[in-house]
Amino acid sequence: MASWARMKKMSNIYESAANTLGIFNSPCLTKVELRVACKGISDRDALSKPDPCVILKMQSHGQWFEVDRTEVIRTCINPVYSKLFTVDFYFEEVQRLRFEVHDISSTHNGLKEADFLGGMECTLGQIVSQRKLSKSLLKHGNTAGKSSITVIAEELSGNDDYVELAFNARKLDDKVVMNNLSPAWKSFKVSVNSLCSGDPDRRLKCIVWDWDSNGKHDFIGEFTSTFKEMRGAMEGKQVQWECINPKYKAKKKNYKNSGIVILNQCKIHKMHSFLDYIMGGCQIQFTVAIDFTASNGDPRNSCSLHYIHPYQPNEYLKALVAVGEICQDYDSDKMFPAFGFGARIPPEYTVSHDFAINFNEDNPECAGIQGVVEAYQSCLPKLQLYGPTNIAPIIQKVAKSASEETNTKEASQYFILLILTDGVITDMADTREAIVHASHLPMSVIIVGVGNADFSDMQMLDGDDGILRSPKGEPVLRDIVQFVPFRNFKHASPAALAKSVLAEVPNQVVDYYNGKGIKPKCSSEMYESSRTLAP
Repeated sequence: MASWARMKKMSNIYESAANTLGIFNSPCLTKVELRVACKGISDRDALSKPDPCVILKMQSHGQWFEVDRTEVIRTCINPVYSKLFTVDFYFEEVQRLRFEVHDISSTHNGLKEADFLGGMECTLGQIVSQRKLSKSLLKHGNTAGKSSITVIAEELSGNDDYVELAFNARKLDDKVVMNNLSPAWKSFKVSVNSLCSGDPDRRLKCIVWDWDSNGKHDFIGEFTSTFKEMRGAMEGKQVQWECINPKYKAKKKNYKNSGIVILNQCKIHKMHSFLDYIMGGCQIQFTVAIDFTASNGDPRNSCSLHYIHPYQPNEYLKALVAVGEICQDYDSDKMFPAFGFGARIPPEYTVSHDFAINFNEDNPECAGIQGVVEAYQSCLPKLQLYGPTNIAPIIQKVAKSASEETNTKEASQYFILLILTDGVITDMADTREAIVHASHLPMSVIIVGVGNADFSDMQMLDGDDGILRSPKGEPVLRDIVQFVPFRNFKHASPAALAKSVLAEVPNQVVDYYNGKGIKPKCSSEMYESSRTLAP
């Protein structure tokens, strides 16, 4: 029982797990521009004003590397910089940033001669979730007078919008199938990126063919245009072009055209991005559920999956911290519900599959990820590990909260449930039913298999290999489950695990809200006000 007396070592375990997080290369979700301003910068020489410059550094594998720096603003204590920092944004990573303010003299631009005026550390997730982050500048661990720094984030959109076009024609050359020389074609949709790579002035060639079932289509004519020109067909107007056959034009003196092609409709559909919703105020509600079945082994035994080593976190802790460290940046109050399943709980020691690990059923929330870790370790000696491994109840519990959120008709809260389990679940039918129901809600489920059990049957819950269906045959509306065995990442940083299980979340958030036609909460007025940097 000596290990239970070492609760004070909890912060060491938490830090050990958190410090293993690193930065990995992966496709960039999007790019973010950061605007920077400072206020109340003081110089060592009280008689003169500093020449401040802000240097952006990013942490990789525990080391800080300079990414970029602003211009130097001469003799200024409240600088607003015109230089923008552009950084890649990865939701599934903890991206640690450091902003350093230096006094760069007019004769020396190097940092060796510069006075360090203060710094601020944060994560990119904290900036984008708040959109406008202001913090005091610190110097050697203390506040640098009353000086502060403000950073504002703005997404560099790659334009995910798509356009709907509807064409018809009149007096085409007499080659058209079904004897229709003035056809009206069905409208079609195409992304703006696919159409013109986001460049409205890019020349587009449109070709008209006489379709033939044998594949030998006859060329009628062609014309060129731009997306900018096509947008003239918005709001009920029409745009038209002469359809030209170059061979006929070259051979026939009186040739005018091979018909007229008319664009009747050009309708642009706005596709909101993940950061549109996050910067619009959507919160990520993170909930964790932990397996306390007997198959984990006696927590007092060093072979147990729940064994608490004073310095080395077990797999449950590693997975919890790796995923939680990322999700916490997108939750303003940093209060996380934490549940357990598969154990007999006090005082009557009946089996429960959705009990609060802080034993406060009215308020199961823990303060921060460290609070979840401490509640986890504190509850272990009070439980009787039992069984079976049922996870449908906890999915249903979170789904109930997500269902209540749908009544707001706003993009306010999106729920992520992290389930940590050591074995194949025993209520597969009920779980499939619960997941199908949850797929209609603002909710994603992440399942991490801990230990060396055979998890092959769990792969069916992850829709990557096919469409998950309920026992009654109802398919999921969208893929919301990601399952990975922890052992696949045993020789990698837990950050690799987090990347794997969280990489799909941004698309799941966007798919849900775009599918429901729900726009980001933030109004354009709020957006413009957040861009104000002047102190």
